[in-house]
Amino acid sequence: MDIVLSADGVELDASLALPERQCGLVLFIHGSGSSRFSPRNRIVADALNRRGLATLLLDLLTIPEHEQDEITGELRFEIELLSRRAMQCIERVGERGSLAHLPLGLFGASTGAAAALNAAAERPDKVAAIVCRGGRPDLALPMLPDVQAPTLFIVGALDHTVLALNREAAAALRATHRIAVVPGASHLFEEPGKLDIVAALARDWFLHHLAGGATAAQANA
Repeated sequence: MDIVLSADGVELDASLALPERQCGLVLFIHGSGSSRFSPRNRIVADALNRRGLATLLLDLLTIPEHEQDEITGELRFEIELLSRRAMQCIERVGERGSLAHLPLGLFGASTGAAAALNAAAERPDKVAAIVCRGGRPDLALPMLPDVQAPTLFIVGALDHTVLALNREAAAALRATHRIAVVPGASHLFEEPGKLDIVAALARDWFLHHLAGGATAAQANA
């Protein structure tokens, strides 16, 4: 179903999928010109839904902003803007009675990975797990030591520059983390079967860290 979240003084569109029995909620944060209609992220979301994980695919840009970004490519690298909106959307999700009880994970792609990590650093009591797909976590480098949620980086083995940037980011983390390198995969995991590997890796990470039902705050209570 389509819903709207208010953040940063604008209305942001999102697509919510609620399996019959939910063991967690994963908020998808897109980047680099993508949107909630991204077929790659929808494949991952479908894999999560089949295992009882609710998903919320979120657009951090309004339609006019997205159209502007398609021309200039600037807003996708406005990490402060994207991070601020991601944090506020996390708050809005927590205010929805049907979702507030679910442990929360963040799935960040491309520059959305930086926004997800910044949001997790600012809201450690809200975020229980993070997955970054082909992401730019290096754009969140100053905040990485404050991230508490277990973090999985998924990178294609052929995506050499982004792999190096992910390793740099991982070295700055204090939280539990892992880099999963997908053999034979490029930046967008377009090769046959590679996106299925991404979906399985993300599914297993979130099930492990969310299905127990405890957020960081609950675990420390």
